[in-house]
Amino acid sequence: MKVKEKREVEIVSDVLCDVCLDSTRVVGNGLQYALLQAHWGYGSAHDGERYEIHLCEHCFFQTVASLKQERRTQTMFSENDKGKLTDNFGMVATDDFFNDGGRSTEKP
Repeated sequence: MKVKEKREVEIVSDVLCDVCLDSTRVVGNGLQYALLQAHWGYGSAHDGERYEIHLCEHCFFQTVASLKQERRTQTMFSENDKGKLTDNFGMVATDDFFNDGGRSTEKP
């Protein structure tokens, strides 16, 4: 026997970029956004704080470009880090269309 009832369900209808406040909805492909998050634990200066920042594609790559530049600045005179910063900074896979891991960008 089937017992049916109507329930009110809360869904995420959109995610706005926390930088530019634009929608992250891509027509025909749903929500496309990056998530920058942190949960600081015991011993850190920000113990107990949690952060969650949603970024549209444009703002995400602007953030990555800024981080790359900061790394270049921080390691400018370091002999240990020469050549380690590549164009795929932070990228862990390519061709990962079905969220199955795609091709790894890590070097063996």
